[in-house]
Amino acid sequence: MNKHNIKRKAKVNGVSFSTFLIIIMSMLIVVILATIKIYLSNQIYYNSRRVNYIEREVSALKEEHAMLVNQVQKQKFKNRVSDTIFLIDDGSGSEF
Repeated sequence: MNKHNIKRKAKVNGVSFSTFLIIIMSMLIVVILATIKIYLSNQIYYNSRRVNYIEREVSALKEEHAMLVNQVQKQKFKNRVSDTIFLIDDGSGSEF
C-alpha cells in the first residue's frame, strides 16, 4: 500500500504551474496578435476613407478645370470676334 500512496502523490490533480504558464503565455500572444490586427484594420479603414476623399476632390477639380478651359475658350472666341468687329468698324468708317 505504500507504493500505491506514492503513485497518488506523484499524480497531482489539476494543472501544473508550467502548464498554467504556457496557457497564460498563449492567451497573451493571442491578445497581442488580435490587438495588432484590430489596429491595422482601423488604420487601413481610415486611410481608405482619406484616399476616397482625395479621389473625390481630384474628380471635382478635374471637372472644374474642364469648365474653366471651356470658359477660357469662350472668352478667347468672344475677344477675337469683338476685335475683328472693332477692326471692321474702324476700317469701314474711315473709307467713307
